Order: sequence, then C-alpha cells, then structure tokens
Amino acid sequence: MSTRSEPLDISAPPATARKASGLMRQQRIWGWIFLSPWIIGFLAFTAFPIIISFIFTFTDFSLTKPNEINFIGLANYQKMLNDPIAIKSLEVTFRFALWAVPLSIALPLLLATLLNAKNLWAKRLFRTLFYMPYMVPAVSGIFVWASFLNPTSGWMNRILSNIGVDGPNWLLDPFWIYPALYLVGVWGVGNAMLTLLATMQGVPTELYEAAKVDGAGPFTMWRRITVPMISPVIFYNLILSVIGLLQYFVVPYVLTEGTGRPDRMAFFFNMHLYQTAFSFQDMGYGATLAWFIFVIALALTLILFATSRRWVYYAGERD
Repeated sequence: MSTRSEPLDISAPPATARKASGLMRQQRIWGWIFLSPWIIGFLAFTAFPIIISFIFTFTDFSLTKPNEINFIGLANYQKMLNDPIAIKSLEVTFRFALWAVPLSIALPLLLATLLNAKNLWAKRLFRTLFYMPYMVPAVSGIFVWASFLNPTSGWMNRILSNIGVDGPNWLLDPFWIYPALYLVGVWGVGNAMLTLLATMQGVPTELYEAAKVDGAGPFTMWRRITVPMISPVIFYNLILSVIGLLQYFVVPYVLTEGTGRPDRMAFFFNMHLYQTAFSFQDMGYGATLAWFIFVIALALTLILFATSRRWVYYAGERD
C-alpha cells in the first residue's frame, strides 16, 4: 500500500481566512465612512485655518482690504519684537501666572483632600456646591463678580465693612486688580477638585493600612502615598492651567470692558491679540501674535513633560 501523500497547497489561504480578511476590510471601510464627518470637519475648520493663519503671519492681510494681500516676509515678527504693548501684555500675563498657577493646583488639591476625609459631614453637598460654579456660563458669572466686587454697592465691601475693614476699589486699584482676578478664578476650581477627588478615592487602601502599621501619621500618608499616587492627575491639571492662563482673555476683558484698566495692569496678551486682529483688523499681525503665544505654550508644555519624570509616578511603569 502506498503511503505517499499529495503536497499541500500553502499558496492559497483557507476559505475562513479569506472570509475573515474580507470582513476586516469591510469593517475598516465602514469605520472610515463613520469617521469621515469628523475628519472633514477637522480639516475644514481646524487644520486649514491653522495653516492659513501661519501664512498670514508673512503678509499684511487686513480685514478692511481683503483683496490686497502682500507678502512682507518677517516684518510682522520684527514688529512684534519691537512692540512695547506686546512686551508689556506678555509681562502682565506671566506676572499673573506666577500666583495663579500655584493657586490652581494647591486649592483644588486642598479641597479634594478635605472632601476625601471619612468623617466629614455632608460630603455630597459640599462636592455639589464646589462643582456648581463650574457649570455657570463664564460671562454671566463674571458679571455677577463685577457686581460683587463693586466698591460702593458690592457685597464684598459690605461684608468687610461689617467687620470694621474699609474695602478697596477692587477693579480700579492697580494693587487689588490681581487679587480680584484670583478670586474670580478660585470660584471655578470645581472641575480640577473633582478629578483629584476621584483619583484619591481610587488609591488602594492597602497602602494606607500598611503605612498605619509602620506608624505613619495622616500628613505622612498624604505626602508619601496620596500625592505620589495622584501625581499624574496633578500633572494633567498643571498642563491645563498653564495653557489656560496663556489663553486668559474672557475674565479680564469683561471685567475691564476691554481696556485692561487700571493702567493696563490687566491688559493680558490675548487682549492685545484680540484688539489687533478684530478692533484694528490687522489680521496679519494678529496671526503673528497668536503663533507667538502658541510657541510659548508649546515650549512650556514640553518643558513640563521633560521634568515630569522626576516627580510624576505611574503605578504600572517599570524602570
């Protein structure tokens, strides 16, 4: 009896493999079809305007003369470097950020720590109250704060007068304008607080139990366990705070009615950008200012990512 067998044909895939390959190809096509509205929208309303705005930085494009666009090379960048208003407004932005960034990290962290305490009464109520201002429309909230900080009829100075303190002119005093802006900013820390609180509640309880056995106190456990375990979320909030402050516009613009008063102490860089592009309608120079602040934001973000390896702890990360 012959034991010889026919050679296998390995060049042709099995029918099941061909069917699976066809099904995957069909799913991929339908995936691109469903993604196409987002892709088209991104290209038309995000990518294309970004590219065009970069091209505008090399032109003298003005909204008053849309048909007269001339290539001027690096003239807009040279103008920006010699623009005292741009330099002053950038200085105002960074001076404000020196206190605003630490506050935007420390205050939500403190509130989340307090709300994470086991013996705190009415924790759900406090969480809702702290988060609620974040849901208020920005412009409406700013008008409320403008009335609250009014030097003659505002509730802030009325409260201070009841305890024997003569309240300042919050919005017209160069010394008090920044504290006023900090107060408005503190009002909206609910979102950062909530993300930190949710992360704290996900820290393994075994770590705290082991630390108690070793004799660690509450502050030591918070510093050695809680903060390292939630450091990725702290880093996330730090990135958002830095980028948000470099985009800071709505609050000072509404509070100062676009003037940056007093003495332009609240005239932030984005207010100068908005005024240049839409009040003076110099879109070419406005685009240059926009790209300049974008480069600064990108550089600071890259620096923060580079330094994050020194203090941000990821539980699943291995050396």
